This record gives sequence, C-alpha cells and structure tokens, in this order.
Amino acid sequence: MTKRWEDGMTKRHGLWIAAFAVSAGLAASSTAALAQDKLKLAVGQRGLWDTSVSEVGQRAGIFKKHGLELEILYTQGAGETQQAVISGSADIGVAAGVMGVLSAYSKGAPVRIISAETTGAGDLYWYVKADSPIKTIKDFDGKTIAYSTNGSSTHGVVSAYVQENGLKDAKPTATGGPPATLTALMSGQVDVGWAAPPFGLDQLDKKEIRKIATGNDTAAFKTQTVRVNIANLDTLQKRKAVVERYMAGYRETVDALYSDPAVLKVYAEFAGISEEKAKRVRDEFFPKAAVNPDEIKGLDVIVLQAVTLKFTPTPLTKEQLAELIQIPPRKK
Repeated sequence: MTKRWEDGMTKRHGLWIAAFAVSAGLAASSTAALAQDKLKLAVGQRGLWDTSVSEVGQRAGIFKKHGLELEILYTQGAGETQQAVISGSADIGVAAGVMGVLSAYSKGAPVRIISAETTGAGDLYWYVKADSPIKTIKDFDGKTIAYSTNGSSTHGVVSAYVQENGLKDAKPTATGGPPATLTALMSGQVDVGWAAPPFGLDQLDKKEIRKIATGNDTAAFKTQTVRVNIANLDTLQKRKAVVERYMAGYRETVDALYSDPAVLKVYAEFAGISEEKAKRVRDEFFPKAAVNPDEIKGLDVIVLQAVTLKFTPTPLTKEQLAELIQIPPRKK
C-alpha cells in the first residue's frame, strides 16, 4: 500500500513538472508573441497615397505579423524627414527626395537608402488660382513657385523647372505641406502652389484652381525614382534584421493595397476620404510600378542630374552608390 502510494505520488509529481514546463513554455511563447520590436519613423506629408504605406500596414496588422510596432511622426516634407533620420531621432525616413539624400550622403551624413519609394513624378502637380494669368511653366518666370522643404522631391522638381526652362527670375519658395501651400496661394503669398492627391482634387473638380504641370513635365523626374526610403546608418548596422522585417512588411502592404479591398478601405479611413476617391487616387496617379520598392530606376541619370541641379558637387562613384544603397532583398 505504502509503495503504491509512493509510486502514485512520484507519477503525479512527474505530471505536475511536465504540466508546469508546458505552461511555462506557453507563457514564454505568448510573451515572445506580444513583444514587438519598435521602429521610429519620420514620414513626409500625412495622408498621401505613397506615404501611407507604413500607417496602413500598421492599422491592417501587417507589421505586427512581422513583429514590429511603428512609432510614426509626420513631417512637412522630405527635408524634415531626412533631418530626423540624420539626427537619429528617427530610425527610418519615408519619402525622402532622392536628390536631397544624395546631397546629404555626399556631405558625410549617416543615411542609407533601403528602398525606392516612388518612381516618376506624375502625382506631384503645380497649380494656380482659377483666374491666374499663368498658363504654362514658361509663365513661372518672375513668380513665386511653391515646394515643400529643402531637399524634397518637390524642391527637385521646381529646380528642374527653373533649369530646364531658363526661368532666371523665378522665386522657388518653401511652403510646407499641401494644406499650408493652398492657404499661401489663396492669400497671395505665392503665385504657384504644389499638391499631391488626394489633396486638391475637390478644388480641381470645382474649378477653384487650375493644374499647370506635374513632375513628369521635367526631363529630370519623368521616369526616374524621385523619392526613397532611408535608414539611419547606426540603426542599419545594429538592427539590420529589424530593418529587413520592416521592408518585408512594407512590401506586403504595397501588394495588399493593390489587391485587397479591405486594405484599400483602411487607407480611405486613414486619409479621411471615400473608398471611391481612394481608388481614384490609386488608379489615376499611382500605378503599382510607381511604388515598387525594389528598384531605383534611372540611377545613372539621377547622379548626373544631382550635379546639374546643384545637389552634389560631383557625381557619386559606383563605390559610393554601393555603400549608399542597401536595399534588403525580397524573400520568396
């Protein structure tokens, strides 16, 4: 009797240990599942289609699947975005102007390109009041022309307008984001404003403003990558695997925006527009190839144009470009 009791106690003790081990394992697994690596992002121009990938992916739970929690700070443009990354207050910068990044890198700034963000500049447009006498880019001469911030893609486009059209007396002017720019235009502070969809579509439809040109009306930006995503060098060196997971989530979100109506709805809700308008923004202004993160197009031309537009003193070498551009490979 005593032996059977002892054997029973031994067996139950073993079961308790096994059960405890399983319970502890499940708890550890649950803790690991809940623990998300955090990344700080600086993102230019809240609510635009291309700049919303990270926000939409977070709201749709895509980045969570990749073990990431994103802390997103919105800026007035690529200049502010890039500065946040250079200073280390942001790990990753979204939608930095490629010319501005080349300029910063050439001066020794700790930035690296981790993906393309937008190729072509048909989404960026310049407009005037409905009753303005300005009809063409040539009429910009002697006028104040808006762009967001120094080093941004809009800064690059305006610089190209000036250089390619011989606008000797044009006055490029930093005005921040689309809402502030519209206010500046309507109050007479600038003659030519800039915007990107969905901003300004209602005003265009109501004929309160007139579109004069887009970024594609330049040789410098029509077919080349104009905006890129960047990382702080220290972040990339110390947290490379985390950055790679970010890019995996980014790619997955881009794919979903073009294939999953539920994710398109997430964008519409974030941007505060109807699903119909969200679809219009996507289909009219952003073919999927334009937001392909895996390839920076026209790099040879971009390097030369950076010199022509005075963003860099000399063309970056192949060795410098190899160091600057570190796009994590897409995993199959």
